[in-house]
Amino acid sequence: MIELSAKLTTGTVYLAGEALECCITFCHTTQPEHRNSQSHSDILENLAWASAQIHCFYSTSGNSADKSVTVEKTTALEVTSCDIGDVVFHTKPKILFCDLTIPLGESKTFWYRESLPIEAAPSYRGTAVKYSYKITIATQKVGSHIKMVRIPFRVLPISPIMNMQDLAALCGNETTEELQPTNPFSEERKVETPLTMALQILQNLTARRSPNSYMITNTRGKVGRFCLFKSAYKLGEDIVGTFDFSVGTVRCMQVSVSLQPEEIVKSHNATKNMSKDTSSRSMTVARYHEVTLGLTHSELILPIPLHITPAFDVNEVSLRWRLHFEFVTTNENLSPNPDEMDWNAPLNVPIETMVWNLPVKIYSTLPKQITQHSVGSDAYTLCIK
Repeated sequence: MIELSAKLTTGTVYLAGEALECCITFCHTTQPEHRNSQSHSDILENLAWASAQIHCFYSTSGNSADKSVTVEKTTALEVTSCDIGDVVFHTKPKILFCDLTIPLGESKTFWYRESLPIEAAPSYRGTAVKYSYKITIATQKVGSHIKMVRIPFRVLPISPIMNMQDLAALCGNETTEELQPTNPFSEERKVETPLTMALQILQNLTARRSPNSYMITNTRGKVGRFCLFKSAYKLGEDIVGTFDFSVGTVRCMQVSVSLQPEEIVKSHNATKNMSKDTSSRSMTVARYHEVTLGLTHSELILPIPLHITPAFDVNEVSLRWRLHFEFVTTNENLSPNPDEMDWNAPLNVPIETMVWNLPVKIYSTLPKQITQHSVGSDAYTLCIK
């Protein structure tokens, strides 16, 4: 019996454009019930071939998404698993070996290395559309059927910086390289790749602080002022803002802020203005809630989870993020009378609820930041009899 064991040695999370590495081991073992009855043919095992390649699977929920998505045909392996979805992207298969003989008790190790395209769609599990990535390792024992094992991994987008011309133009405007210390004795010149340039730009975009203030009003007057210190964030960062209710003329009793996705499935059969919006507006990935009655100032701290998908835009779907505010206000004077020794809160208070949406930009972070907070990947095994 041949035991195939595969493990990603560079982690399970990758940026579009990064290279991944997988260690694949074939070990000739003996089944426990056959240890005392081995024949000469059991001493050697032959594998005809083995290959590895990356597949991106696309699936939809019901009839929400456009069915005219382009499905690519695999060149080496026909993936027919209906529960995974259609193959919309695949790399060229790499042959690991041909006609491999493994003696009993020995093992052979091979390395599979592949780079993801920088324009690849990210891993995403949305309401109507899903993208998933897997490394497909296939092998065939002489005289047996083809056996496959799939290793899932996660891809983060570099978007919205997807166009190479725009990327080069943005990089030309950056001045961070001139500020970095240089070694006059070094003859090596750093070669900028599209991935490294995109990472530098993302770092600059999310590091800039550009406070914006918003006056929140309703039909009865001013509720307060909200200040957001920046509008671009990376996964794992905190969205920090402040509320100032001292400038309001309407009393705010409580406020809640939710981080929500907006998923827009594009319809290729309709005009651009007729795109079908299937955004999951009721879905919340993070929430902040505070009773603000009697407060003049309050602070918003909303962590961005590491498991969500950053904003991206591909042919089939686009994803954006927003902050959804809910303010509960009242015109009643709930302040206690200074002349009264005891004060009881009223049993009934007429209230009004107002909502407000504020778009925010969420970008990818370095994969190692996510790996530090996740469980290490286990090896995937397959027994070939």
